[in-house]
Amino acid sequence: MNYFIQLIDTTNNILWTYILIALLLGCACWFTIRTRFVQFRMLGEMIHLLGDSTARINGHEKHISSFQAFTLSLASRVGTGNLAGVATAITMGGPGAVFWMWIIALLGSSSAFVESTLAQLFKRKSRHSYIGGPAYYMETGLKKRWMGILFAVLITITFGFAFNSVQSNTICAAFDSAFQIRPLYMGSAITLLTLIIIFGGIHRIAKINSILVPLMALGYILLALYIVLSNITRLPAVLELIIGNAFGFEQAIGGGVGAALMQGIKRGLFSNEAGMGSAPNAAATAHVTHPAKQGLIQALGVFTDTLVICTCTAFIILFSNLHLDKNLDGIQLTQAALNNEIGSIGSIYVAVAILFFAYSSILGNYYYGEANIRFITKKQWMITVYRILVGGMVLFGSLAHLRIVWNLADLTMALMAICNLTAIILLGKYAFRLLDDYLAQKRKGIKSPVFHKKQMKDIEKDIECW
Repeated sequence: MNYFIQLIDTTNNILWTYILIALLLGCACWFTIRTRFVQFRMLGEMIHLLGDSTARINGHEKHISSFQAFTLSLASRVGTGNLAGVATAITMGGPGAVFWMWIIALLGSSSAFVESTLAQLFKRKSRHSYIGGPAYYMETGLKKRWMGILFAVLITITFGFAFNSVQSNTICAAFDSAFQIRPLYMGSAITLLTLIIIFGGIHRIAKINSILVPLMALGYILLALYIVLSNITRLPAVLELIIGNAFGFEQAIGGGVGAALMQGIKRGLFSNEAGMGSAPNAAATAHVTHPAKQGLIQALGVFTDTLVICTCTAFIILFSNLHLDKNLDGIQLTQAALNNEIGSIGSIYVAVAILFFAYSSILGNYYYGEANIRFITKKQWMITVYRILVGGMVLFGSLAHLRIVWNLADLTMALMAICNLTAIILLGKYAFRLLDDYLAQKRKGIKSPVFHKKQMKDIEKDIECW
């Protein structure tokens, strides 16, 4: 086991240090420039589109609404990365890691726009809704089915198995700390609940998450706002600590800047998933009139996740100064920080919050795997086997060691992101054209732009749903 852990650590170090950070930041900068800073200049339009989205029923076919697709992807984003992941980033990379989480979110939201717009463009009709994602635009847009299969395998391992282990691990750790409930008992209960929901299909998952996600996010934000206001006089010092550790002279001498940069980007990517290729699987399910609409809504999800919820957690931890205690890590650090601010109720609150955060993530993560298994094969028994294996990995994660689970997730996440970033670099031109078309229609006074595949004659035969 020690050799296995060392092998994963070495591979992660190579991928994250020399390949993925450069690729992520390079793509994010390029897409930001090429879309003329779409994530900033169209923020108002993103909010408007989210509020305007409703479920539609055409004939006997009920579609997933734009808002439901948003919450499905946000359910995967908003999870342990926001509570445990931020704590781990600060522990391993220092307060400066928070700054780099902000940067990857601000720039990376343009990558989220591109990948989700492409997912909408190349989506396909499924039995009850639409289906799509990177595997589908790799096959149709790039004409490389082998690449789509590779991505499908990677995302199934990453989300269906590794990330779901992380989620259950964190839930069980939180409940063990708050209520002394043994991980085996808690893990068994979560596994049973997961199997009940995932055997109900995408519509049940979308419905559950469209209720859970807004409630849990709002509750956590309100608590964090109360804590920030209670410590408002210390806020400038915390901001100075974050910026100072991101660029400070002492950190540069000790290699701390590099650690902050790496941890900030790793945990930021785990949390907001921009460019990773996961959110497009949810984005493709939405029923919209123009592909760019869902791209804009998914870009908003990155802001919601990292700039709001992750920042809330970071402030709570840094106000407490408990990040200096090397005996605390992950969700236990967040719980201890909340205890410091609101008393013993803090551990209980985090345990309940992480249950909703992480459980909704398990459901969202599961769907990503299902959508990609359906890309590989049409055999229903494979989906059944996958659902059972997901339940098994949820139970495994509740009993596994935190370090093993996180490191495995980092490895599969890195490989998956490299595969997706390569594809969206090559296909990005279509997303740029769709954005230009959307804006042109808005300038003509069209309130709800509409796209038809005849507008892209060069790839019309490759587009199924428009």
